[in-house]
Formats: sequence, structure tokens, C-alpha cells
Amino acid sequence: MLSLNSHPTGNHFLQIPGPSPVPDRLLRAMSLPTIDHRGPEFAQLGRRVIEGMQRIFGTAQPVVIYPASGTGAWEAALCNTLSPGDKVLMYETGHFASLWHRMATRLGLDAELIAAPRADEWLPQAGHWRHGVDADFIEARLREDTQGRICAVCVVHNETSTGVTSDIRAVRAAIDAARHPALLIVDTISGLASADYRHDEWGVDVTVSGSQKGLMLPPGISFNALSQRALEASRAARLPRAYWDWEEIVAMNSTGYWPSTPNTNLLYALAEAIEMLEAEGLDHVFARHQRWAAGVRAAVTAWGLPIQCADARCHSPVLTGVITPAGVDADALRRVIHARFDLSLGTGLGKLKGRMFRMGHLGNINDLTLIAMVAGVEMGLRIQGVPLAGSGVEAAMQVFRETH
Repeated sequence: MLSLNSHPTGNHFLQIPGPSPVPDRLLRAMSLPTIDHRGPEFAQLGRRVIEGMQRIFGTAQPVVIYPASGTGAWEAALCNTLSPGDKVLMYETGHFASLWHRMATRLGLDAELIAAPRADEWLPQAGHWRHGVDADFIEARLREDTQGRICAVCVVHNETSTGVTSDIRAVRAAIDAARHPALLIVDTISGLASADYRHDEWGVDVTVSGSQKGLMLPPGISFNALSQRALEASRAARLPRAYWDWEEIVAMNSTGYWPSTPNTNLLYALAEAIEMLEAEGLDHVFARHQRWAAGVRAAVTAWGLPIQCADARCHSPVLTGVITPAGVDADALRRVIHARFDLSLGTGLGKLKGRMFRMGHLGNINDLTLIAMVAGVEMGLRIQGVPLAGSGVEAAMQVFRETH
């Protein structure tokens, strides 16, 4: 196993589903001298990144930027819109949806975690973790709530632990069909800037995201994109908040500043990331990730291994989860691949620990990066004695050869 002081030849292959590889252009931007966060130059930077993130989210409403991880933005979304004891409906699609539910409970909310029952031959303890949000299930639950006690519906757009992308438009339609006043709060921490997302068009009230996935930055910035309904709810919300409070941040952001010290050098990189994404065009960025995902899934299918996401309509463009055969420790496999090929893969989380690994295909990579990842995984599987039906490398190359 390599130590932190080791310097192997070549570049490390960071193929986890975030943090994603950081482009050199962003690293250079972060190395610029830190400027006065109360000076006129910073105001220009502040307005530039706020307006840019509004375009990335697809919103004309405020976007709050925090010096924090996505977990902080989860908390900000809840404490700005809700009061102690409020009932929230949360949908379990994987480990991160479960963690968000745990946070809501700790904050003093009455958090109900639901999921449509799913049987599964490979993962009987977590069959529902192989599927996206069932909007009909949400609609039925909201129709039962005749007193309107449910204040918010919280769902994960792209579940990083499973490789499942849920249909947010369908969730909005379900809330509307039930004629329910609940806010819609969405986590797209791993989806933003890799998977199609439209905050205003899809009727989302609060969208949560982070910097270290499709935006290609290191961890350390998180976001809340807001709606007018969310801002109205924040005026009556009584959960304690100070650092996370939207009101003062939104007011100061209008001039390009923040009430607390922002992470200036990461904002330099964010400005560059926005420029890179918009120069390519978001539609092209989304299509590129879909194409990469198709190539990686073709490799997994060629190996004869099951993909964690069992519904082809919900396959994530950001990552692919792979279930290992019974008796094959997925974490032991990952350790072999890391030690032999300097390739990092995502571990199985929560109920999936030891039963699956995750292959990231997002951000600052290309076709050859993914061919190398598939080759490293294929060699690792063979070293561990896992019988394979065919060559994943050939299958991925065929997809990339036939599409562009």
C-alpha cells in the first residue's frame, strides 16, 4: 500500500464519484494571490460567480454560496425553511438520502423516510437502493396528508452511493397533482454540471449542491439555489440559524460581498469552472457525461456483473455502481486495484459496504481516462479470480468508437 509520502510514476487515476479530478486551469487560478474580500476587485468576482451559478442552476432567483461542504448546504436548506417539529417527507434512494434524513431528525424535525418496497436477489437488505424516486408513491403519501402537515418533500437527484438519478420533474408533478403546499427541496450535489438540472423550470424550491463533483473544484464550496416560496418560508421558519441564514447573505450578495469571510481562492477557481462549462455549452457537457456512462455500463455488462441501478431509465451519467459476486469483498478488490494500478474507486456505503464498488465518470476526464479505468478494474477482477463473461475494455471502446 502506498504511503502519503510515496511518489509513484505517472498520474493517479482518481475515479471516485467526487471529489473529481481538478483541471490545471483551476489549480492555477487557486494559486493567485488572495485579495481583500472587502475591496472593489472582490465585488467583481463575487457578482461574477453568483450570476454564473444562477445560469448553471437554471434560475433567475438567488443562489447562496457557502464556504462549506455539501453537508452544510443540506443543513442550510432545512434550517432556513422549517421550524422545530415540522413534518418532512424524505425518500430513501441510498446512503446520502439516509444521512440527510438523520440530519433532519437531529435538527428536531419530524422526518418520515419512505421508499417503495423492492425485492432484490443480490441485495435483499437494500433492494430499494437500486431504484429512483417513485413519484407515484410520493403523490399517494401526500394525498393521505389531508391536514397539510407535511411542510417539505426532500429528494436526492443523483444518489452518489448507488448511481441512480431520479426524475425531479415527476416529483414536482406529483406534489402538484396532490394539490399539496409542501416545498420541494432537492440534493443535486453530485448531479450539478454533469446531469441536466433546471431549478426554475422544474419548480424546485431549494436546490443543494457542492463544488467537488461536476464543477471540478476541490471540496469547500456549497450552494443553496432558492425560489420565492423558499424565501417566504424562511421568514417564518424558527429552526435556529445564524451562519446559515439566507437573509443577510442574499442582501450582501447584491453588492458582490458576503457577511462572513468567503473562500476567495476557491471562488477564483469557481469563476474559471463556470467559464469552462459555458464555453463548451451545458447541453454538450450533459451529452458527454451520458456517452461516458454508456461506455462504462457496456463494460460492466460485458463482464457479466450486475449494475447497482436496476432501472435503465435512472442510470446516472456521473457514476456506475457495480455489484460483486457473492463471496467477493468489493473493498478488498478496490485495495488490490489501488495498490497495483494507482487507481481509486468509490467504496460501497452503508448497506452496500463490501458488496459493490463505484466507478466515477465525471468532470475533467476523457475517453482514454475511462478506457484506462475500465482496464484497471478488469485486471483487478481477474487478479481476484472473479470470472468474467467478456472484455469490458472492448465493449467500452466500441461505444466510444461508434459515438462522438
